[in-house]
Amino acid sequence: MPSNRSTIEIRHAAEHAAAHFPALLLEAERIAQSVSVGMHGRRRAGPGETFWQHRPYSFGDPVSSIDWRQSARAADRLYVRQNEWEAAAAAYFWRDASRSLDFSSDKNTPTKRMRADTLITALTILLSQAGERIGLIDDKIQRRPFQGRNASERMLEALEIGRFNETAEHPTASILPTGARTVFVSDFFTSLEKIDRSVAAFSNAGAKGILLQICDPAEEDFPFEGRVEFKDLESNDRLTFGETGSLQSSYKEKFHRHRDELISIARKYGWSFTAHRTDNSPQTVLLSLFTALSDLRGWKT
Repeated sequence: MPSNRSTIEIRHAAEHAAAHFPALLLEAERIAQSVSVGMHGRRRAGPGETFWQHRPYSFGDPVSSIDWRQSARAADRLYVRQNEWEAAAAAYFWRDASRSLDFSSDKNTPTKRMRADTLITALTILLSQAGERIGLIDDKIQRRPFQGRNASERMLEALEIGRFNETAEHPTASILPTGARTVFVSDFFTSLEKIDRSVAAFSNAGAKGILLQICDPAEEDFPFEGRVEFKDLESNDRLTFGETGSLQSSYKEKFHRHRDELISIARKYGWSFTAHRTDNSPQTVLLSLFTALSDLRGWKT
C-alpha cells in the first residue's frame, strides 16, 4: 500500500497532467471541424456506399467486391467496384517528448508542446473520420493503432501531456505496416545526423512521412536586445550575453541553415517538410498536413 504522502503526490501529479486535457481536446476538435468544413470535394477510397472507380482485381480482394458486369465487358480481366472511404490506412505520429518543446516566449502564445499535441489530436480526429487507423511512436512498447470515435481521446491520453523524456528527442525505428505514413513533430533542435538516421530507418522500412518543425516566434526572429540570460530547458544550463542584439544576424543565419538541412534530409528520402510558428493559425498548417498525408496515401482530389 502506498503511503498517504505518496497517494497525495500521485493525485497531484495526475491532476497536473490532466489539467489541460479537456481544453486541449476541445481546441483540437474546434480546429479539426473548421478544416473539415472546407474539405468538401476531396475524394478518397473508403468503406462508404458512393461509387468512386473500378480497379483491377488483386489477390486477397473478397469475391463479393468483384463487379461482374464490368468484368464481362473486359473479357480478360476481373474488376473490383471501389467505393469512397474504402481501405483503412495507417498514419503514425512521433512527438518530441523532451522539454525542448515546453517553451513559449509570450503568455498569449501556446507552448510548442501544446501546439504539437493540439495538431496531432486534430489530425487524429480528421483521419479517424476517414476511417483510418492512427498510431503513436514513442519510447514504450508499441501500441495498437487507434480507430473509431474515441481515437482522439486515446491519442491524447497516449501522448501523456504532463510527461517528459529527455532521451527521446528523436524517434527510434519501429515496426510499422507496409506503406504507413508518419509525421515527426519537433523543433528538431538536435543533431542533424540523428534525424537523418531516424528518417532513413523509417524510409528503408517503407514508410513515407512528414517532418513538422514547430518553433516559437522568438526562436525564429531572435528579437532580443541588451543583456539576456538564456536557459536550456533540458539541462538547466544558463548562458548570459551582454549585447544580445549583435548576435541576431549570426543567429538567424545558423537557424535557417539548420532548417535548410532539415529540408534536404526530407527531400533525400522522398518525405515532406513543413514549418509552423506557434503565433500562426493552427488551421492553416492542419490543412497542409492533412493534404500532404492524403497525397502520400494516393487519394485523389
